[in-house]
This record gives sequence, C-alpha cells and structure tokens, in this order.
Amino acid sequence: MTFSKKICFNSSFPRSGSTLLQNILAQNPRFYSSATSGLVDLLMSSRTYFTEGVEFKAQDIQLMTTAFRGYCEFAIHGYYEHITDRPVCFDKSRTWFHYYDWLKTFRSEPKILVCIRDLRAILSSMEKLYRAKRHLQDRNDDIMRMTMVTIDNRVVQWLNSTPLGLAHARLIEAVQLGNYKKFCFVRFEDLTTIPEATMRKVYDYLEEPYFEHNFEDVEQFTHENDQLHGIYGDHMIRGKVTPVPLDYHEVLGKEMSNTIKRDNPLFYSTFYPDR
Repeated sequence: MTFSKKICFNSSFPRSGSTLLQNILAQNPRFYSSATSGLVDLLMSSRTYFTEGVEFKAQDIQLMTTAFRGYCEFAIHGYYEHITDRPVCFDKSRTWFHYYDWLKTFRSEPKILVCIRDLRAILSSMEKLYRAKRHLQDRNDDIMRMTMVTIDNRVVQWLNSTPLGLAHARLIEAVQLGNYKKFCFVRFEDLTTIPEATMRKVYDYLEEPYFEHNFEDVEQFTHENDQLHGIYGDHMIRGKVTPVPLDYHEVLGKEMSNTIKRDNPLFYSTFYPDR
C-alpha cells in the first residue's frame, strides 16, 4: 500500500540543536516538524501488550507478528494524516534510533536525523541551566549520596542518567552494532557555523530537493511548555543561526573537561576525531 506521507525521524541528544533543526526544516512548506512527540511511546505501549497479551500468544506467532508490524506502520501514518497536510513529516523523539532494528521491520529504510554535540558542551549547557534554576529541585539530587553537590558530582550524575546518559549509551550501542551508518548525524557545531552546507547534507540524506532556508530569521514553528520538562527543558530557539562559543573549560573546569573526553573515547573517535 502507498501512503500519502513520508515520515522521517529526529532522534537526537539533549541540548544539541534538535529543536533548532526542526524549526529550520519547517521553513520548507513541504515539511512538518513536530515538537517533542509521544508517538513512539504509543507504539511501545502497544508493543508491551503485544508481547504480554494472551490474545496474541494464543494465536500463530508469525501471523500475529506480521499483523503487528502492519498495525505499527498504519499507526504512524494515521497519526500524521490527522495532524498536517504537509507531505513530509519529522517526528522528534530521542527514542527512535535506539529501536532502529524494530522500526525498519515496518518502515523500509527509515530516515533518522541525529543531532549530536561535544559532550563537554552539552554538560556545560546543563550546568548553566542548573545554576540558573536553583529554585527548582533536580529529581536526582540525593543529599545522602551527595549526587549533585559539586560540578564533578553533577557531571557524573548526568552522564549516568536520563536524558544524556541514556542517549549516550544508546548511541554507543548503535556504533557497536553498526546501525549508526544508517543515520544522518548533524553536529550542533556544524549546524550553527556552516548551516547551509549542513542542511544540504541533510537533504541529500533525505533524498529531497534542497530548499533555500533563511538562517537569519528562523521562526519558531514548534511550541512546548518547558515547565513540564523540568530544569533542563529549554525549547526556545534564537531567531538567527549563529555559532555558540565553547565555554566548557570555563564552566566545568579544564580538568573535568579533559576527563570527559578521556573517558568517552568511542564517542570522540567516531564523531569528533577533529577535537
């Protein structure tokens, strides 16, 4: 069956430009960009019942597996058929690339954009948000275990919890499995310094005709209530795409910055061999 929409995915690291990318893409009148989406969670809930439901277990497993794949495919398209008339949709969720092997069973050659950023810069951004919002409680702040007392504590905590630690672990697995070769990686540093060249690479990957974007005035197309995302929720974009200074030495300290790079060799050798 032929569907009327092309569904693509933005599955990115936190604090790495995924919201900016969504809004740049939305300048193209053919493209619809979602805010942070719960579509994948709907499918995962269905997957749970498909796995555990007696009704499915009691029938032919191959037939039920084929039916469930069809259900997932139609669910994705049905979701966006009732959201937009634009023919190309970008669903944004950090979860997608981790389930690539499942996704490709009902989406032939899924197109997945993955925004990444130097881990030190991500952590610096999180640290600045933490300092700016000290009136809010971080759910990982455990006084007895002293998880968030110092910069070093906080860096370790963020690298070993959601959202950053989980995204990083999943990306390392994608590298180990080789799945990462199927994704289009958009480095935040490239998007903000050479936006046109970066977007042309994205369009080549998407196999879509290039659209001349206005990087001087990017309108906010996606909207989210950041109060629901907690301390580190910040989905407002700057109207103009400009380079972001590297301040992790100043914010985190040189010793901690060096430790982050040393302790994550596969990430840096794969995605930042020039650093």
